[in-house]
Amino acid sequence: MNERVLVVIDDGFELSTLVPALRLHELDIIGEARSESVALNLLNRLQPDVVLLDMHIAGVSAIRIAVNIRKLNPKVGIVILESCSDVRLLGDRHIDIPIGTKVILKKSATDLLVLCTAIADSKVSANEKHEVSWINGSVSIKENSLHGLLAHLTDVQVQTLRLVADGLTNAHIGRVRYVSEKSVEQIISRMAQEFNIQQDHDRNMRVQLVNEFYRWLGAPHH
Repeated sequence: MNERVLVVIDDGFELSTLVPALRLHELDIIGEARSESVALNLLNRLQPDVVLLDMHIAGVSAIRIAVNIRKLNPKVGIVILESCSDVRLLGDRHIDIPIGTKVILKKSATDLLVLCTAIADSKVSANEKHEVSWINGSVSIKENSLHGLLAHLTDVQVQTLRLVADGLTNAHIGRVRYVSEKSVEQIISRMAQEFNIQQDHDRNMRVQLVNEFYRWLGAPHH
């Protein structure tokens, strides 16, 4: 493998462990970045073949950075490590993922060869304008097969779920979304039905919804 790779990861520990491992697999890591501004600067200076992205910090997502990267270099290959299959939970939209991007689910990416193969294939996918490819472990699968239960949630419901997880009250959510508090209550009630959350005096419905949010997000939550 002779792809020249720029690695953009906001977690310092992950960056310091993944880069040496990729180099052991004979990948040419030509640059490392922990912020979007540094990544775009290195993209212009180093002209990598592929950009590997894993970033969700301070409201900046890997998908948004990928979009800006493609504006500067339409032919660069892009590989994104994602924690969950429904990027709406992260405030992103599936239709915004740049064409030809390889998206790997982090919880299943235990084999570095899978990541290396995706990196090797990503430049071809970008140049030949392939569809976005979702990779779960060593298996490439259709995006709509990943979503499961969340596919039944509307964008409005997902947006509301994110606001509930942020700790906003129904009244505050209503003000943010310019709807009545009663409308918010109805949306939350429908989401509870989708998640099969039953009315229970001993368990708070909002807490259960937040637990579902973090479960689907793939993040540890107690």
